[in-house]
Amino acid sequence: MSSLDLWPIGNCQVSALVDRAGAMVWACVPRVDGDPLFSSLLGGEQAERGMWAIDLDGESSVEQSYVRNTPILVTRKTDAAGNAIEITDFCPRFRRLGRTYRPAAFVRLVRPVSGSPRIRMRLRPTQNWGESAEPLPGGSNHIRFALPTLPMRLTTDAPVTLVREERLFRLERPLTFFLGPDEPFTDDLSRSTSEMLASTAGEWQEWVRGLATPVEWQEAVIRAAITLKLCQHEESGAIVAALTTSIPEHAGSQRNWDYRHCWIRDAYYTVQALNRLGALDVLEGYLGYLRNIVDDARGGHIQPLYGLSGEARLEERIENGLPGYRGMGPVRVGNQAYEQVQHDAYGQIVLSNVQAFFDHRLLRMATAEDFASLERVGDRAFELFDQPDAGLWELRTRRHVHTYSAAMCWAACDRLAHAAAALGLDERAGHWSGRATAVRARIEEAAWREDTQRISATFEGDDLDASLIQLLDLRFFTPDDPRFTGTLKAVEQGLRRGSHMLRYATEDDFGLPETAFNVCTFWLIEALQATGREADARALFEEMLSRRTGAGLLSEDIDPQTGELWGNYPQTYSLVGTINCAVLLSKPWSSIR
Repeated sequence: MSSLDLWPIGNCQVSALVDRAGAMVWACVPRVDGDPLFSSLLGGEQAERGMWAIDLDGESSVEQSYVRNTPILVTRKTDAAGNAIEITDFCPRFRRLGRTYRPAAFVRLVRPVSGSPRIRMRLRPTQNWGESAEPLPGGSNHIRFALPTLPMRLTTDAPVTLVREERLFRLERPLTFFLGPDEPFTDDLSRSTSEMLASTAGEWQEWVRGLATPVEWQEAVIRAAITLKLCQHEESGAIVAALTTSIPEHAGSQRNWDYRHCWIRDAYYTVQALNRLGALDVLEGYLGYLRNIVDDARGGHIQPLYGLSGEARLEERIENGLPGYRGMGPVRVGNQAYEQVQHDAYGQIVLSNVQAFFDHRLLRMATAEDFASLERVGDRAFELFDQPDAGLWELRTRRHVHTYSAAMCWAACDRLAHAAAALGLDERAGHWSGRATAVRARIEEAAWREDTQRISATFEGDDLDASLIQLLDLRFFTPDDPRFTGTLKAVEQGLRRGSHMLRYATEDDFGLPETAFNVCTFWLIEALQATGREADARALFEEMLSRRTGAGLLSEDIDPQTGELWGNYPQTYSLVGTINCAVLLSKPWSSIR
């Protein structure tokens, strides 16, 4: 069983990961990029602190499942004598007083199911990246923690002394635990949290009800969609790449990155996938975030990533208080990639926005003023498309002219031409169409390798890179174009390892990659289907689904030999791949009528 077999809960403000024993092992406050309240996921041998566990004395089995179409987790624990308890975990999220109520709070409802179960509560929060947070004295029905980022209070109807002292006691009635900001809980605790549970479940189920899911693999798609929504910081519209930091790409790799920020690239893929399901609320929130990014861009320059509120500086540091996942540090906070030059971001800004010029369902369609702002981004794309950058894989010590980055810049020009036409701006449509034609010609000339009959991943080399498969999704090539089929054949031969795809097979800043990148396998599946190999695509997709955790999710990377998951979790790229491939491969709804 993978150590990443974790179950996310959340409310688009905070989230928590619950392990197979029912313990919360990762959660940050006051938002997903904050200081970890529960940090034992990165605790190594110190994993006994930084967690919130509810133990059943003598437990022999644990079963977990989500409440249907929600991120509300139910954990049932049973001991050898048949005594059993049930724990329901959720973060409140629902409409109240005309606003969305989504506090930085975690609710645990515990009830006896059978027999005379005895339980022990172990609430051991951390602060300042791994330091124990000791409770303040006092409180007849609450326990307070003076955390520097957000003081927290556990309000409960359980015996506070037994909870504080971590003593075993018999569970004879349902108990409620509300861990949130340090404020008095003035309502009836049990009744109020029960109402929160019902309202939260209803909110999520109503959202899922509006998704245009494919007829096949519905449960996988719904779970991926819910989790992608959990990755959105709803206050600003930003979408994080993952809920964690510093889970290594493979054992001892030092490839430990903080993914709790908004990458323009990852967010583009996320809204693209959710658009296919009709989840317009995520798109609309993200477009608001992007409009602020574009307004703040000096001279049209776009960073690869930003903070959840649009922060431009995300200085990277190492926190030595935590030894890291399974003791494999370092633990990094922030991400130095914000300083990198990655030209594909210009294309992703435009591609994320272009739907708003056509989609009449949106509450706010894009305007001529929005188009004028995007033209500044397009100008940068045209200016820089054939200049070296770090590329989408964020190489830290080398730069090339990457074909994927250049193709994204072509897409920026091409889609701006479409947007101008939609607005009736014929002169601007011709201008951007001409630029797109020029960029395409340069890419076709500089990246094509006549001797190997394929496109190179860089203008100056003869490189293989899984991102070349995306030339199909971008509509740069058609599926029957021999230049694409030759490239696909070379990429598959060079980078496929059994049922998995590497990003590339050459040394980078940290040596040779050892794990496959899950989204690249999904890209391959899409290409196989588009080029007539549907049976191969379906078989490979089914295998990828079998690699998911018990929660139905994937991390960033997978070991091709062992199938073990590595990298930050849950990762948006991988969830996007699940949705895109299911939509592409599913039989139509008309087939069941």
